[in-house]
Amino acid sequence: MPDFIDKVALIHVNDHKVLSTISKNKNAFFFPGGKREPNESDIDCLKREIEEELNVTLNDDTIQFFGTFEAPAHGHAEGVNVRMICYFADYVGELKASNEIESFAWLEFKDKANSSLVDQLIFDELYEKNIIK
Repeated sequence: MPDFIDKVALIHVNDHKVLSTISKNKNAFFFPGGKREPNESDIDCLKREIEEELNVTLNDDTIQFFGTFEAPAHGHAEGVNVRMICYFADYVGELKASNEIESFAWLEFKDKANSSLVDQLIFDELYEKNIIK
């Protein structure tokens, strides 16, 4: 088992709130995205995961790197970290939870405690940059 989990995530903000998802049988919110497949680029992974999880298509022209964050992985053994490479992007279509996603929500900074540790770091960064409130 690797000592870190490599993930790519979408950071989509609307009205100073950030889009987050909750998976079936999970007890925390996670930013939408997921693990890359072999030889898959960040962008290809992000587009595939968002289409699978939320039934929307990312607009290529709006995809912009935000940052890389690392923290202990939620629900994994001690010593296993998650490294999340995050991108801003807009999408086309209407959000609809599917696959392992049970639902989605628009969260504010005050909601960060309901998220995984790595997502909490991202909440801090978004708040410090006045992107969310």
